Amino acid sequence: MQRFTQLFQDIDATTSTNEKVRSLQAYFQAADPADKVWALYLLLGKTRRRTVTSRVLRDVFLQISDIPEWLFKDCYAQVGDSAEVIALLLRDVDLPSPPSPPSLSSPPSPPSPSSPPSPPSPPSLPSPSPIPLHQWMEEIIPMAKSVETDEERRDLIVSWWAALDNTEVFVLNKILTGAFRVGASAKLVIKGLAAATGVSEAVLTHRLMGDFSPTVEFYTSLTSQEAMQNAPSQPYPFFLATSLDEAKFQTEEFDRWQAEWKWDGIRAQVIKRADQVFIWSRGEDLVTPQFPEVEAMMAGFPNGTVLDGEILCWQDGRPLSFNHLQKRLGRKKVSKKVMEESPVHFIAYDLLEYGGVDIREKEWRDRTHSLTTLLAVHTAPNLHQSIPLSFTSFAELAELRENSRQQGAEGLVVKAIDSPYLVGRKRGYWWKYKVDPMSLDAVLIYAQAGSGKRANLFTDYTFALWQGETLVPFAKAYSGLDNAEIDALDKWIRRHTTERFGPVRSVDPVQVFEIGFEGIATSTRHKSGISVRFPRILRWRQDKPAAEADTLDAAKALLASFS
Repeated sequence: MQRFTQLFQDIDATTSTNEKVRSLQAYFQAADPADKVWALYLLLGKTRRRTVTSRVLRDVFLQISDIPEWLFKDCYAQVGDSAEVIALLLRDVDLPSPPSPPSLSSPPSPPSPSSPPSPPSPPSLPSPSPIPLHQWMEEIIPMAKSVETDEERRDLIVSWWAALDNTEVFVLNKILTGAFRVGASAKLVIKGLAAATGVSEAVLTHRLMGDFSPTVEFYTSLTSQEAMQNAPSQPYPFFLATSLDEAKFQTEEFDRWQAEWKWDGIRAQVIKRADQVFIWSRGEDLVTPQFPEVEAMMAGFPNGTVLDGEILCWQDGRPLSFNHLQKRLGRKKVSKKVMEESPVHFIAYDLLEYGGVDIREKEWRDRTHSLTTLLAVHTAPNLHQSIPLSFTSFAELAELRENSRQQGAEGLVVKAIDSPYLVGRKRGYWWKYKVDPMSLDAVLIYAQAGSGKRANLFTDYTFALWQGETLVPFAKAYSGLDNAEIDALDKWIRRHTTERFGPVRSVDPVQVFEIGFEGIATSTRHKSGISVRFPRILRWRQDKPAAEADTLDAAKALLASFS
């Protein structure tokens, strides 16, 4: 844990990409393999359920300290992270010395027959000496799930805090609550691992796609130079488009490029291997149970087939709003009613594996030709291939883009016909050319403090539109302002608060902001009757009085124009 915490500090202490990579490389070269694989698991943000809630940690701290709850809340308001607040405040709390019971692997001594058995003691640390990360993850932290009473849990957590320094406590608290994050992207972590092991970044990226078991055996296979036998479910790393630079693209030879509609759905790989079907989202979530129709559709395909495409809710030849997809997300089983009300469709963009052969290095036009051949044989009513859109000038491309919303799309993806299927974002091959966001001028009515570094600033805002003489909330946004604007607005909010509802402040309804968003849909869950997708602040309209902000009718007219 000490070495992992030092790695966390080293990464957090610099903004230099090279320094972060060097720190990661040094860790993966020096640490024990059992620790390396757990460090990798945590650094990559692999899903782990929280063992203890932040509220439990806070309650434990308040029980063992003299700090009143109001002061803790004030500290939290400044720091914005209860795990960090506890780690900082523990400096002034006298904790008991960490216990020294027998090792976890040693059986307890039986009670003497001449005396009654003593009440059980809560489990605690194996020793006060430094404990490796893998032992924390595999043996110690799981103890919190085995205790029977709140008192036992409190004593256990306190014994952990007593055995660690303040930074280690912070890291432990973040792990316990399932909220551990580090200032290095997955790409940087893999870069550091590649530098330490000599295995290429592309190979490591592929081998790390999806979830994995943090075992020494996995780490050994992961970092071996020989080809690793992949699980049938393993997807390929996704290739992503980069925002198009209009000025530079106008100098291109347009016969080298083709466009496709950019849909607002869930980017996914659909895999058929070993007579099984697996559906992976771009976020590396296995979402097969949420889309049983796509799973059934793929069952008839030959083994060794991997399609890249988009999952959409689809009806009458056009996509439904993203709200329909949200009804499926996170479900272990999708009901018949949901399937009827939100039918799904898969639009295939690319073919990555054909007949069990990885064909990503082939040119895009060759891969799509193979995809056309495959889909001519294996058809399904909820499946079609993405339609290529040719253009001979930039003006034609721009016109296609302007027609996106009439198609139910959010823009275009422009692809070089000779492009291989690469990993991540690589400039020069695929470009995304999205339409400008829809926007409405709205009035700020509520504000709430942010979190983390913005915990002492009001940065989360609620905006409203006019319905007659009443302002009706229609969107929340917390991005789009620069630091100077955030500071100025924060000061204004503090001076113009009219009511308080816990952490939320109601303010004088006079400030107008232009709110941009990618989509708009009807909603029965919102008082306004509408919901917007990806709302953000485009500009602070200090030139516009609140009375001239947009109306709810204007929003509904916008909705009707794209229905």
